[in-house]
Amino acid sequence: MPQPTSQGTVLPLFTEPGGTPIRRVTTASAIYGRLHAAILSLEMKPGAALQEKRIAEEFGVSRTPVREALLRLAEAGLVEIFPQSGTFVARIPVSAIPEAVVIRKSLEGTTVEKATAVAEPKDIARLDAIIARQRVHAGLGETSAFHEQDEAFHEAISAIAGYPGIWALLKTVKLQIDRARRLTLPALGRMDSVIEEHVTIRDAIAVHDRDAAHAAMMHHLSAVIPDIDELRLLHPGFFR
Repeated sequence: MPQPTSQGTVLPLFTEPGGTPIRRVTTASAIYGRLHAAILSLEMKPGAALQEKRIAEEFGVSRTPVREALLRLAEAGLVEIFPQSGTFVARIPVSAIPEAVVIRKSLEGTTVEKATAVAEPKDIARLDAIIARQRVHAGLGETSAFHEQDEAFHEAISAIAGYPGIWALLKTVKLQIDRARRLTLPALGRMDSVIEEHVTIRDAIAVHDRDAAHAAMMHHLSAVIPDIDELRLLHPGFFR
């Protein structure tokens, strides 16, 4: 929770975009959403201790909604609760990633093929707008904003295909992949590579080449899966 600075001042962890501390959050769902986002973005690191009292003070609520939010996060695999030891941000389970990769490839292979069959000019324009925003964020080194647009690109393909529910399902399946990927985005040139891969997918969809679109998506999804062994060496405390 709030971390002391070198001068000993305690700073709030949770703030609005303008820097204003979050106060008076009244529902477990709102607390869950904020903690969920902080864990996925690695704002809250794997293995970090979570204290109900501190979180309650930060959000200006009682401990009951905080406890409810933490239980939901534990069910999602993002928090670990040890009755005798405390509550912690879950470390990334290496064993869960291969299956999540298989599921993502299978489902996104389906959505990109369908999108390729039905895409209209307005759909291609939607993809172009997302890619343009990615270029801006990459140029500014804004990794979090870039990741959000990466998500938007894949969500858009599911929507174009008429399968928005597939993306909703995938968001729950790929949680651990996303946490690991956050460690790779600062890598030199990786954002530019993602953009190039997105452009290849977009171009295949635009000309209704189903085989090319599928192949491009499979290549992209293989490329964005992080090298877990390498990441474990760089961040040994983040994985289990």
